[in-house]
Amino acid sequence: MRSITVSKSLASVAAALFALASVPTSAHHAFAAEFDADEPIDLKGTVTKVKWVNPHSWLYFDVTDSTGKVTNWGVEFGAPNQLAKIGLTKTDVAPGTRVHIRGYLAKNGGPYGYSVIVTLPDGRKFQTGGAADAPTATTASVTP
Repeated sequence: MRSITVSKSLASVAAALFALASVPTSAHHAFAAEFDADEPIDLKGTVTKVKWVNPHSWLYFDVTDSTGKVTNWGVEFGAPNQLAKIGLTKTDVAPGTRVHIRGYLAKNGGPYGYSVIVTLPDGRKFQTGGAADAPTATTASVTP
């Protein structure tokens, strides 16, 4: 009788672990948890670093304001596999590349944001954000 109870307990634990393991990894946080949909950003600068990593890639770039002050910004992109599906590669945004980023400011108050659109020097535009709940704004339009 005891071995049947132990077997049922182990089966229950295994079923629970299997159910947890099947939760999609893309559901780890929502856009609204980190970024402000009421604060669009529209920035141009030069790429300094690229982190092509899961679950989100990051692009860092220097932005020079009207007074000449340079600020290094970081913006979140989607996952590397999502970026590959749309044709954007790490070499497209290599350090030294000029980029135009449209997206939304982070809630943390620093020079961070969520990139919706990146425009490259050759005019190509890519939708870089992957959050299902991220807003689409006219400032982030992908229309040519």
